[in-house]
Amino acid sequence: MRIGVMKLVLALCLLGCTSTVFSQDTSLTAPSTSDTQADAAPSPITDLGDEYENSIKLLQNRFRIDYNVKEVSMIFFREYGSAPVVLVRPDGSKLFQGRVDEAFVKWFDADTFDMITIENPMPGPWQAVGQVNPASRVMVISDIKLHATPLPSILFSGEILKSTAYLTNGGEKIDNKQFRDVVELSIEFESANDPNYDNFGANDAEIAKFEDNGRGMDERPSDGVFTGQFNLKVAAGKWQPVYRVDTPMFTREQIGAPIILHNNPVYVDVELDPTDGTGDGYHTLLIDVNRELVNIESLLIDGKIRFPNADIQNFSLTEGGDGVREHLIVAYEEGVYRVKLTAYGTTSEGRDFILDVPEYTFLAEAPEPEVIDPLIDGEDPIVDGSEDPLAMGEGSTSPNQENTQNPSQLQNEDDGMDSGTLTLIIVAMNGTIILIGVVAAVIIILKRRQGSGPASAKVATKNENKKAKKKVVSESDLSLDNEPKGFKKLLAKFKKSKPAE
Repeated sequence: MRIGVMKLVLALCLLGCTSTVFSQDTSLTAPSTSDTQADAAPSPITDLGDEYENSIKLLQNRFRIDYNVKEVSMIFFREYGSAPVVLVRPDGSKLFQGRVDEAFVKWFDADTFDMITIENPMPGPWQAVGQVNPASRVMVISDIKLHATPLPSILFSGEILKSTAYLTNGGEKIDNKQFRDVVELSIEFESANDPNYDNFGANDAEIAKFEDNGRGMDERPSDGVFTGQFNLKVAAGKWQPVYRVDTPMFTREQIGAPIILHNNPVYVDVELDPTDGTGDGYHTLLIDVNRELVNIESLLIDGKIRFPNADIQNFSLTEGGDGVREHLIVAYEEGVYRVKLTAYGTTSEGRDFILDVPEYTFLAEAPEPEVIDPLIDGEDPIVDGSEDPLAMGEGSTSPNQENTQNPSQLQNEDDGMDSGTLTLIIVAMNGTIILIGVVAAVIIILKRRQGSGPASAKVATKNENKKAKKKVVSESDLSLDNEPKGFKKLLAKFKKSKPAE
């Protein structure tokens, strides 16, 4: 009996201790919740209605605007392609898109949302009427900021870099999946205009756009994490990064700390085929890095070679080590060779990188043909008359005999022979011309004699025919019956006056 009583007392004691511990944990948790609520900034808009009231269409999308609000910007997400929402003010008046006072209301509508900014809004309960997405509520835009991962201290010109960022609104992360359609996130590099660097006076360059669509380097779509792929194809130098958040209503810019963009650390060179295509026939491609910035043992190369005949050959160099990387290129044709490389490695600080190396070109020329110099001690023996071309062609005279002859005698013999040949040619040409002239004169005379007989007979016959055709004029023809006219009349008068004399 005593044992049972003791067990009962012990059980009651344990129950009391457990209740005490639970009440203490609850009391510790409660202040933490109140502190969090106290730290949260008050919102100018308060949702109205509980879950039951919001399930009724006529009571959905209600909210209250405080009396001390000077300006409010709101976003309403709606069904794709639906009409813009209609805002009902506390006094029952309505605001329609396209029929508002633009001095106080700015309204931007897209396929999936409405962004509205109102100055001095009427305090009290408001309601949005339209096909608002049931999963979203009215979103108040207060202070949107872009939080991006900081850029590394060592960056290279031509580097391909991944960076992530997220957005906050009023200090709280934006988890709304549809908000990616509202903003555009980008980063630009502005030159610091430092004359000590190569980018002095360079234009601004957009480096990347942040996307949350699950494409490219973005890991998951609509997860609130925006990913940007930097392709630093800009000049090396000192740059100022500028992060930009663009919305239909406004643009926010955040300026980051200046960075130094180093020159491309990969060096490319080539050793041409030393045998001019007559030996093993290979050009040697040499690849090295700036070893103060890059760990040479981590260097990997993926390349592509374009030959002069437009053939393409891919290659990879995956061997480690601290030596210069080498690759043999077949030297089967002269012309321009083009080499494009992508380098993978680790910086001296231990950061992995991907680098787009600028294209490297080199010219392979064919070996020059061997030219035999015809000069002997810088002098041509034929031009200066020291050698006889005919004798050299026949090869019958020995060099010793040629050297014993007097050069002046050889020159005189050559001149005499040339003069006799020239005289013979001139006489022959003149005789030919005279002979041609005599033959031509004889031919002309013979032709004239042959044509003179028939020609005179024909002329006499023509004269007789002309006389026969002439009409004999008699005195009867000069009668007054037929009065002559013109010249005949004048001639008749002359003949009549002649006998009277």
